[in-house]
Parts: sequence; C-alpha cells; structure tokens
Amino acid sequence: MAVTVRIPTPLRKLTDNKSEIQIDGDTIETILGNMESSYPGIKDRICDESGDVRRFINIYLNEEDIRFIDGTGTTVNDGDRIAIVPAIAGGNLV
Repeated sequence: MAVTVRIPTPLRKLTDNKSEIQIDGDTIETILGNMESSYPGIKDRICDESGDVRRFINIYLNEEDIRFIDGTGTTVNDGDRIAIVPAIAGGNLV
C-alpha cells in the first residue's frame, strides 16, 4: 500500500528535490524505514538514535499529529497523506 509523504524543503536535497514521494508501508515506522532505503540519510534527519521522531520534527497523518495517535506505530492505509514538518523557531522578544 502506498502513501504520499510531503517532504519539507530542508530535506528535499535527500529526495532529489521532490516535494512529495510515494512510499509503501503499513505503519509510520515502516514508512520511515522504506524512505531510508530509497533516500539514504533521511531517517537520521527525522529520527534520533533510538528511532524516535526528533523533538523538533512533527509528523502528521492526514492532518493529525502522530504523537496523539500511536507515534511511529501508527497504522497507515493506502492513499493516506503524511506530512513531515520541522518546527520553526526564532524571532525577537519585544
């Protein structure tokens, strides 16, 4: 089963500048592993050494944060849409 994964601009250099990719898998964890097989180095940018999604990265499945579902164990279905969103920080305190 294939899902569409939206790739944020900072990671597109790892996906041949593609903003979206099609990846097979039945859980977020499997999707991330399959992304790594197709685009080496991408999982290290998304997950820490224990395999957990980094604190400053949010992953949404059909617009719902996977942290409020089952994390990387969240089940995905054919045709689902996944968005990888890096946190944005900065600005000035006034």
